[in-house]
Amino acid sequence: MIFKEKIYKEFKHSHSVYWGEFIKGVNEDLYTKQKIIAFTFDACGREKSYAYDSQLINFLRKQKIPSTLFITGQWIDENYETFLELSKDPLFEIENHGFYHRPCCSNGKSIYGIQGTKNISEAVDEIEANAQKIERITGKKPRFYRSATAYTDEICTKIAKKIGVTIVSYHVLAGDAIPFAPKSAIIKNVIHNLKSGPIIIMHFNHPKWNTYEAMQEIVPELKRQGYSFIKLENISPKKK
Repeated sequence: MIFKEKIYKEFKHSHSVYWGEFIKGVNEDLYTKQKIIAFTFDACGREKSYAYDSQLINFLRKQKIPSTLFITGQWIDENYETFLELSKDPLFEIENHGFYHRPCCSNGKSIYGIQGTKNISEAVDEIEANAQKIERITGKKPRFYRSATAYTDEICTKIAKKIGVTIVSYHVLAGDAIPFAPKSAIIKNVIHNLKSGPIIIMHFNHPKWNTYEAMQEIVPELKRQGYSFIKLENISPKKK
């Protein structure tokens, strides 16, 4: 609470101008000239979003695909034993997707019908409360944070920097968050957009959708093209 009050006093007179997925301060632009892929999978935490795609996770294990998992506090509560299992698997890196899965915002904007945090105090809670939750369970505090929907404003990027985390967006949007998006569309979105950067965003909390089915074709094709796979913690943050 003392820390939050300090952040509030520092930013209470600040006003955001920009709101989006790619604004100054987001993801420090994790980029590389190497032929590598960083698969990131979100587990959201809203109504009807608490499921677990065990087929997808087992596929990643079988294929030995290191991946970064962005997880909300609500999803952890609904899948506690599964979260413990994932956190102990060295193939996976556990990162922060927010406590309530609310877009990080300093003034209450909404996107895709999801209400963002209404003020600076709520923004701090969304980031830091889940970071502390993950640290207390796993013993390791997350380095990265992805806002719900990946939308945020520049005040939140500054708050995150004060907290000591890097906000991560994505370079390639797989499109698997669209309910029942065709497998072919997800495959096309990934394969055709790889040159934009190494960070791919997908989801592992909707087993009835087509993420697993698409990955069965995406991974062999990427291997054929000579790509290797790493976690975000293995990419050096650099500014473009």
